[in-house]
Amino acid sequence: MFETENQDTVPTHQLGLDYAIAQDKNDKLSHYRTQFHIPQTKTGADLIYMTGNSLGLQPKHTKTYVNQELQDWATLGVEGHFEAKNPWLGYHEFLTEAMANVVGAKPIEVVVMNTLTANLHFMMASFYQPTAKRYKILIESDAFPSDKYAVESQLRHHGFDAKEGLIQWAPPKGKELLDSSDLEQLLNIHGDSIALIMLGGVNYYTGQYLDLKRIATLGHKHGCMVGFDCAHGAGNVPLNLHDSGADFAAWCTYKYLNSGPGSLAGCFVHERHAYRKDLNRFAGWWSHNKLTRFNMRDDFDQLPGAEGWQLSNPPILSMAAIKASLDIFAEVGMDKLIHKSRQLTSYFEFLLKNLGEDVIRIITPSTPENRGCQLSIQVKQADKNLHTKLTAAGVISDWREPDVIRCAPVPLYNTFEDVYHLVEKLKTILNS
Repeated sequence: MFETENQDTVPTHQLGLDYAIAQDKNDKLSHYRTQFHIPQTKTGADLIYMTGNSLGLQPKHTKTYVNQELQDWATLGVEGHFEAKNPWLGYHEFLTEAMANVVGAKPIEVVVMNTLTANLHFMMASFYQPTAKRYKILIESDAFPSDKYAVESQLRHHGFDAKEGLIQWAPPKGKELLDSSDLEQLLNIHGDSIALIMLGGVNYYTGQYLDLKRIATLGHKHGCMVGFDCAHGAGNVPLNLHDSGADFAAWCTYKYLNSGPGSLAGCFVHERHAYRKDLNRFAGWWSHNKLTRFNMRDDFDQLPGAEGWQLSNPPILSMAAIKASLDIFAEVGMDKLIHKSRQLTSYFEFLLKNLGEDVIRIITPSTPENRGCQLSIQVKQADKNLHTKLTAAGVISDWREPDVIRCAPVPLYNTFEDVYHLVEKLKTILNS
């Protein structure tokens, strides 16, 4: 498996509620929890919310950010494009620097636009350029379904058989985690026929965080374009997209980035492609030169960088919600978030292992550098009824067939006490 040097000291954890309370008291980020709406039971108690990997919680000031745009729309009408407190014409630019910092990129490499799978298709329009000899696409065998649907449809669109043209990187037999030696072997065998490698940076099911730089280097060595779906990575792990050397990446913002259901997505295009006008792409007026955009009759003049892949003027209300969350990320910083995340998830892992490996199996990598905050748990001889009972006990987690419960203690709003009570409730259910 991909392994990297341990850069974060994992503490020696202790059992008992007092330890969890003490950890929260010493946590310099604990006060950020109060900036989020925490779902509650009918009696008003906070639920234990562990599904930020599916839908992040709402920052309390999101309403203020959205209401500002509603107010400017009400009072200014079309003039809001220029006269709003946050002028709409270039609203996406308010998000660029903060988003670039979240994903480890340069501002010229990042833009917020469209939604995740749409962005993947736009990226493949440019970076999947098959020939009669080099046309195959490599993905992981247990990719998120929409990624598989997207690449299969691209193969069909270009006139290739979707099954024959798809190469799947699978874990070793009997294992859940991907092994880099298998990827190397696939590329040694099929490299000259692979046009594109497109992988999930963090696997949705296992929580495994791949070594993006190593994959990009291997792919480029064999003449492949390389892109990543970072839906489960953005705001969760140090993606370092620029340094990875990947050609492109895309991610949603409604998971760890807390922008609301179905909100806009992010897109990365490496700066080496910033001024390439030879790349095939779809175009629209928002990818046209900003200075002459409203002249209306000029020939297309492509913007440099990731902005040059935009099509339409952006939906401001969605971007306002993204800005509300990114302002928190900018204030905290990814380094501090990742540090807390590793402490919190290692504590979660410690408590689960204390239940006994004859009961609990964690399929997520044990090394902090090879995972984010999510742990994927298999409970022996259990089915979805266990998840149903956890939900009834006030734990909002996530079930994935055939037998995995995904839990993600998110550092912005989850606490050590959350983790403690989750495991205690699980223990009670297992012993009942």
